[in-house]
Amino acid sequence: MTRATELSDDGLLGRMIAGDEDAFALLYRRRQPAIYRFALHMSGNTAVAEDVTQEVFLALIRDARRFDPAKGTVSGFLFGIARNHLRKRWERDKRLMPLLEEGHELGKFRANGTGNGVRPMSAPAHEDLAAFETVGRVRQAIATLPANYREVVILCDLEEMSYEEAASALSCPVGTVRSRLHRAREILIEKLRDVNPIRRAPAVGA
Repeated sequence: MTRATELSDDGLLGRMIAGDEDAFALLYRRRQPAIYRFALHMSGNTAVAEDVTQEVFLALIRDARRFDPAKGTVSGFLFGIARNHLRKRWERDKRLMPLLEEGHELGKFRANGTGNGVRPMSAPAHEDLAAFETVGRVRQAIATLPANYREVVILCDLEEMSYEEAASALSCPVGTVRSRLHRAREILIEKLRDVNPIRRAPAVGA
């Protein structure tokens, strides 16, 4: 018999629906950190992130049968729930997310032992962003993006989801994810260039 730790998310969800509490606990441990990071990056507030994360897994307990593997992954399903809860909060509180300062709650967050709360952006499409000095400035710039751009950056660049997974989580076409991500990266580069110009090597013979 396959051990629970060796099961895919789909397999764990199937066991959970059948009443296996250990399967839910393992799925929670496996996916809770990423859901929390997403909620924290989107809200900039640890209390909101904790509440949203709790709501996501309560919703999973209530509505696990709503998951359709033909439409995406369990991870994407959970991110979609988190996104819906965040949007409901924003509808109740129209204030814009503030620019994160040093010492802000997100700045103190630690994830995966990195000490900065942000996963490095994948290399190929991010040579320009990699030229900036600190992850902290990237984090602050991400926090100022409009929500639809911030979502795709967090999912695709920070959480390293595929375009297809992100599209499932955001309930939009893959092409929309690609276009938003392209535009978001352009905005980030401009924001970062404004506060910390890229150091370029002097021309030969200069």
